[in-house]
Amino acid sequence: MNTNNQKEPLYRIPSQGKVAGVCAGIAERFNLEVWLVRIVTLSAMILTGVFSFVLLGYVVAWVLLDKKPEAQPIHRAEVKTKVWQAGESPRNAFRDINSKFRSLELRIRNLERFVTSDAYHLGREIDNLK
Repeated sequence: MNTNNQKEPLYRIPSQGKVAGVCAGIAERFNLEVWLVRIVTLSAMILTGVFSFVLLGYVVAWVLLDKKPEAQPIHRAEVKTKVWQAGESPRNAFRDINSKFRSLELRIRNLERFVTSDAYHLGREIDNLK
């Protein structure tokens, strides 16, 4: 979601949707899992007895909502705190961050090993002679 206080508009996301992307758009807008929005929509259709009303609402949303622009590749690691929220599970987020830190640590160790080596000091002395 947007980090400032402005609310993002509601879009439909056909690339992530099963039919028209309306449920995917609603899920993204309210930071929910897509499967949860689909289950609620299907449950509303089947269990409430107003199948035609929910279906009509879906079709109206399909027609009225714009497609989400593709030029918004924002990749933020959002960690979910509840099962129904969209995002990465805390365990997976920790694993990813941990592997990135290990990679950075190895790169720093290699850099430190090179800078403290005799070859580095000899190369600097030769460069200073020029």
